Amino acid sequence: MRPVAPRLYFDWNATTPPLRAAIEAMLAAYEGAWGNPSSVHAEGRAAKARLEEARAEIAALVGARPLDLVLTSGGTEASNLAVASPFDDGQGAMVLAPLEHASIVTLARALGRRGVDVRFAKVRRSGEVDVDDVARLVAEVRNLRLVAIQAVNGETGIVQPYEAIAALAHARGAVVHVDAIQAVGRIDAPEGGWLAHADTVSLAAHKIRGPKGIGALATRPGHPLRPLLLGGSQERGLRPGTQDAALAAGFALAARAAREGLAAYRAIVPLRDDFERGLLSLGSGARVARNGSGPRVAHVVNVSFDGWTSPELVAALDLEGLAASGGSACHAGVPEPSATLSAMWGEHAGETWRLAAPVRFSLPPWTTAEDVERALALVRRVVVRANPGERA
Repeated sequence: MRPVAPRLYFDWNATTPPLRAAIEAMLAAYEGAWGNPSSVHAEGRAAKARLEEARAEIAALVGARPLDLVLTSGGTEASNLAVASPFDDGQGAMVLAPLEHASIVTLARALGRRGVDVRFAKVRRSGEVDVDDVARLVAEVRNLRLVAIQAVNGETGIVQPYEAIAALAHARGAVVHVDAIQAVGRIDAPEGGWLAHADTVSLAAHKIRGPKGIGALATRPGHPLRPLLLGGSQERGLRPGTQDAALAAGFALAARAAREGLAAYRAIVPLRDDFERGLLSLGSGARVARNGSGPRVAHVVNVSFDGWTSPELVAALDLEGLAASGGSACHAGVPEPSATLSAMWGEHAGETWRLAAPVRFSLPPWTTAEDVERALALVRRVVVRANPGERA
């Protein structure tokens, strides 16, 4: 019997395997700090101490003060808290791009139905938000309250011009929310830290090898927020509900590792490029094109395969032992084309074929040349072995 080769997990942007040290930190907290952090007895104080230690570590990841960090259930809640807060009266305007994460775009559309003036900026074919169009929008709207911009697009890996966009927003007196979930630990923080150009920054533990079910919103000192949920006074009343010191401990361990892990990502750029070149030169009539030409993070390749659909291609690769995705994991199973690629290519008739079968490969930082060679062989086996007519 042929030995089974280990699977290749090239879906790092969907989620990351938790660090062993993070798991151990969580186990230690579950054993020694399982009390309710709001309780005043010894068990509660132990949990509270562990929670606040973790808060300080997570805050350090983005250069925030611990008291300016709100722990949430994940990145979605963190971004919702930031984006909804300026619009509790259903008035004002906001500017964003259609390639923002669904947690922001969906909320923006809901706010629009309640009376908020929501404007979407154009996206260049490079995958970058069009700064000139943002400048036009922020200049023409009245009562601009918020501009949302992601630091890194989760599908293409393109680094967005968030500093320039933040400057335009702040010049108009608007709040700036930066979604840094796919950026922290993967690219250098801007000079002065992530809050140097933002009023709020969202984070998610599971993108940096921490546990699922916990995220955070960091704010500038004194930045006002309005709670999404009502209940107790936890998290300064901004996020009521009993906190989990164990999840926080795992997040903290991952945050510390993320601050020290940039070199590992930088080291795989040549391997990422080798993998991409191999995909673009599959041959045998296979048309493959890269999506996005702007600056990007070290580990992401997003390409479209002509003659396929994303679900069938991702499923075929999975059967061969290669995990990838058709786009954001938040849209898995949804038949609509990627909002990111639609924004990039939807107005270019000759390029709309790209929308049918984009595949995102996001490589782990321990990728080797052998992993790249084997991954290319698996993709070639799937893509080249049959044309669309034969598959039908």
